[in-house]
Amino acid sequence: MSYRAKRELLLQIAPRYREASSALKEVILDEFVAATGYARKYAIRLLNHPAEQKLTITRPRPPRYGPEVQHALHLAWTTANHICAKRLVPFLPTLVASLEHHGHLHLSEECRAQLLAMSPATADRILQPSRKQERHGLSTTKSGTLLKKQIPIRTFQEWNDIQPGFLEADLVAHCGTHTDGSFLCTLTLTDIATGWTECLPLLNKSQEAVITALKRAQHLLPFPILGIDTDNGTEFINADLLTFCEQEQITITLGRPRHSNDQCYVEQKNGQIVRQVVGYDRFTGEFAYRQLTELYRALRVYVNCFQPSMKLQTKQREGSKVRRTYDQAQTPMQRLVASGALPANKQHELLRITEALDPLRLLQQLEHATSGALASCRYARSFFESRALSHPPVFGERVCGGKASC
Repeated sequence: MSYRAKRELLLQIAPRYREASSALKEVILDEFVAATGYARKYAIRLLNHPAEQKLTITRPRPPRYGPEVQHALHLAWTTANHICAKRLVPFLPTLVASLEHHGHLHLSEECRAQLLAMSPATADRILQPSRKQERHGLSTTKSGTLLKKQIPIRTFQEWNDIQPGFLEADLVAHCGTHTDGSFLCTLTLTDIATGWTECLPLLNKSQEAVITALKRAQHLLPFPILGIDTDNGTEFINADLLTFCEQEQITITLGRPRHSNDQCYVEQKNGQIVRQVVGYDRFTGEFAYRQLTELYRALRVYVNCFQPSMKLQTKQREGSKVRRTYDQAQTPMQRLVASGALPANKQHELLRITEALDPLRLLQQLEHATSGALASCRYARSFFESRALSHPPVFGERVCGGKASC
């Protein structure tokens, strides 16, 4: 029996049921339950209060966005490396124009208007089936205590610098499932004002490797380094790094122990950039170091030119809830140009390079480089397993610590 037929039967039987005697009500109820298949208590409630039940049937409205618009949204989302819709939607005009310019997307005027008028909530609903759960890495930070009194503490609430050049720094360990032995690390530098991020591979977790990476970052960043904020690890809290910062006139500060939110800007980039692209495998040796170097050369351009982010503007507590207000999503390159910290000729050069880049092709190159690294990981693992691990790893080969992900 259809839903409408059940409701029509209810409207016919309900008046007779309410006026019947107790014995007759039981007979009517048995017939109604047998005809509709309702539970007995639910049928009693319907027969006693039929006016409260709606006879009209509300069906889902037909989809507003057709396959062409959904395909374009999914392509833009994939090109932006699966970012959330609140970051994706404000960046869609720039991203769609770039995809159309390089021939990856061909939209009619109607579909383009629908795509650009889509709300973040609608975009999230359309993209929800394609999202995946993320993994988590291991922490390898060992607290350094020798120079803590010489380096001031800075919390996340004290970041009010609007000038590019003040960075948060952190190390990401590529140690796989255990922290024994030597393994590669990534030094992540994130600018507070613009979100500009540089990722630099390190052969080991030493203070010399960190200083070498910082010297290289000075040539890569489009603005001078004015200050760095680090955690309490020994790779940062040491005399050599303090001397280097004094010589380069760089302000150095550190966060509080066990307060990861003090480095919230760089911690966010660790998960959204390094872990999403490089993953959680174990990397060792010169060969893996060269692979990461080539990967980050392409990644820095993609992240800073085609990865929009939102910055927290205000945070207000209302009872047990905290209401946060964010600005409109922008890429680090857009924020850097809008800050006015760069000369006009350098701004034009950045804009020209960004317009010439193909974001989808750049992402495909990143995926190819990542898949090549995973392939070499499988080869190295099968090679050592075939030798029954009778010999130690040869310098320059990559060994994976997480077999389930390879």
